[in-house]
Amino acid sequence: MGTIKTTNIEPIADNGTVTLGSSGDTFTLGSGVVQSNLNYPAFHATSNVGQSVAQDTTVKVQYNTEVFDTDSCYDTSNYRFTPNKAGKYFIYAVFRYETSDDFQSNQMWIYKNGSEFIQVVRPQQHYTALDGQAIVECNGSSDYIEIYARQESGSGSYTMSNNSKRIYFYGYRIGS
Repeated sequence: MGTIKTTNIEPIADNGTVTLGSSGDTFTLGSGVVQSNLNYPAFHATSNVGQSVAQDTTVKVQYNTEVFDTDSCYDTSNYRFTPNKAGKYFIYAVFRYETSDDFQSNQMWIYKNGSEFIQVVRPQQHYTALDGQAIVECNGSSDYIEIYARQESGSGSYTMSNNSKRIYFYGYRIGS
């Protein structure tokens, strides 16, 4: 077989398709070759709110500030990620209450389309952050991901950090 060397391959028509290989074929990238747009869409959001969470109350975490959003898929007013491309997504979130108090139950949920997908429960211990992750399959048009929190301290409210190093939510596409 021969070698084809070029800098650009385009379809004959402006809206055409270029097909490489057929079903079952494998393409191998040479050493040092990087595939672009592999983990897109991707986003990273933080919070500057200092959100208060009352005892025995479940709230959506207000990740209201984008660090980056490659495809305009993160909504800072509704605190949700709605990918525009179908596939499997790695989702990760962290939050921390600004308290030295210990309490029985600190809880996080990763929600998909308004329903619980993954739950993480841990005792709150002296400024400890709670984190959770999941691989979520999204259809790319109407699925959305949100983060919810609950604290069961036996007393009043606690305030989440508003420090971007202590409260963040991110995700990226890992494949189809």
